[in-house]
Parts: sequence; C-alpha cells; structure tokens
Amino acid sequence: MTTALIPRMQSLPVPVDSLESYLQAVSQIPVLSAEEEHELAQRLQTRNDLEAAQRLIVAHLRFVAHIARGYQGYGLPLGDLVQEGNVGLMKAVRRFDPAHGVRLVSFAVHWIRAEIHEFILRNWRIVKVATTKAQRKLFFKLRGSKKRLGWLSGEEVNTVARELGVSPDNVLEMESRLSGHDISFDPTPEADSDDDSESYAPATYLRAEQADPSEVLEQEDWEGQTVSRLVAALERLDPRSRDIVQRRWLNDDKPTLHELAAEYKVSAERIRQLETNAMKKLRAELPTVA
Repeated sequence: MTTALIPRMQSLPVPVDSLESYLQAVSQIPVLSAEEEHELAQRLQTRNDLEAAQRLIVAHLRFVAHIARGYQGYGLPLGDLVQEGNVGLMKAVRRFDPAHGVRLVSFAVHWIRAEIHEFILRNWRIVKVATTKAQRKLFFKLRGSKKRLGWLSGEEVNTVARELGVSPDNVLEMESRLSGHDISFDPTPEADSDDDSESYAPATYLRAEQADPSEVLEQEDWEGQTVSRLVAALERLDPRSRDIVQRRWLNDDKPTLHELAAEYKVSAERIRQLETNAMKKLRAELPTVA
C-alpha cells in the first residue's frame, strides 16, 4: 500500500544532504490545523490523492524525528531510526480514517514506533535477542526500566513478569541476553599481545579442519578420480567376476557365498576363488582399493 507514496517522497521539499539540515528543516514545517488535516485525509481516502498524502506526511515528519530521538540509547544511527519511522508514518497515512475523529499524530504513533522497534530488533545485535511477542515486549520494557547496573531483584522480576503477563523465567532469560555483548570472530588487531582477550576470539577455537577450500577441492577431485578408476577396473573383469564383486562388496544387501554358488550352480569354494582373483586384479590396477 505504501509503495505508491515512496516515489513522491523523493521530491519532498526537505534537504537530505545531512541529518542536521534535515532535522532543522522538518522542525520548521508548519503543523496542520485539524480542519486542514481532515480535508487532506478525505481527499486521500476518497480520491487517492497522492498530493494530499504528501502534505500529510511532510507535516508530520517533525513528530517522527522526535520519536526517533527517544531510541538513541540503543546505539543505532539516528538517521536510520528516522528513516524507519518515516516508513511507519507513510503506512499510517495510508490507513488513516478521518471519520474516527482522532488526529493523525495520535494514530500514527503506533505505526512509527512499530517500524523503529522492528529495526532495532533486527540490528541491535548480530544474534537476535527477541523473536516471540513476549520477548519483544520484554526487550523494550527491560531496556527502558533498568536504571542501575546489575541484575534485577526478585521483586523487580516478579513485577515485570506480572505487568507483561509472562513468567519470571522469561524475564530472567531476556535480562541475560541483554547483559551479553557481541564479540569479533577474529582477534582484534588492536588487542594487546599480553591481553588474554585474543585467546577468547572464536576464530582461535572454532576452526573447521575441513573448511580449507583447496583441501576440499583436492579431496573431491581425488574421490572423483578414484570412482572413475574403480568403474573402469570393474569393466575389465569378466561378467561373472564383476557381478560377484559388485554384489559382495558394493551392494547394501550382500549375498552369501552359498547363495551365489546356488545361483551360478558351482561350489561356494569356487565363488570364493573367483572373488579373490577379481579383488587381486582390482588392487593391482587400483592400489587404494582395500
């Protein structure tokens, strides 16, 4: 629904050369009166007037910037937070119904915050810290309510759990996730040689022995050549010897010497001799065959 608004947004009278100039510009855009907002919303709803949609969006960019500033404590760029909030504003404008008798800014707050929340959850850590609905509520509740270092007390855990309708175990698990931090896979170049932190880099203890591309390619090439040579060596056996070797050594359901003897109408000892002679020929042509 909002994709139709995005091309029009490219021509908005708002500078984008720097975040500072953008924030200064949007703060000076006049706020719409209730009557102007109602008229523009009706034009968008009844006639799909994108010019009206643009005016509604531009007039509310200052509110997005104000909301985005409240999320700067998560360590993410303010420009990215504002951009995601603007996406939420465009979604709100498209869904806004002036007949409900509320101002657009009150309606849009939910959509603006929702987009910013999603962005934070996707980018705050390399590993996602919140995936379920309960975990999402806990993430923002704990980040916003913790005013001191250390772990929550038992009473605080129970209070948060009761307010959000989750178990105390869920609160403790989320607090544990928030207390962790991302670490570099490789040792950091600026690490002191006497510092033990380098030894904790995952690259020092998570090395996959089979992950060398050249070794993997060499192994695959060797296996392919071995199979080709084995097939060629089998083709040079007589049909009976080849059948005995294939069924006794290569098939999952291996027949006994007596079963093959009954099939070929010879003794079991003769089948054993044919098998032994055939394996000697294969070893001579293919030393890697056991």
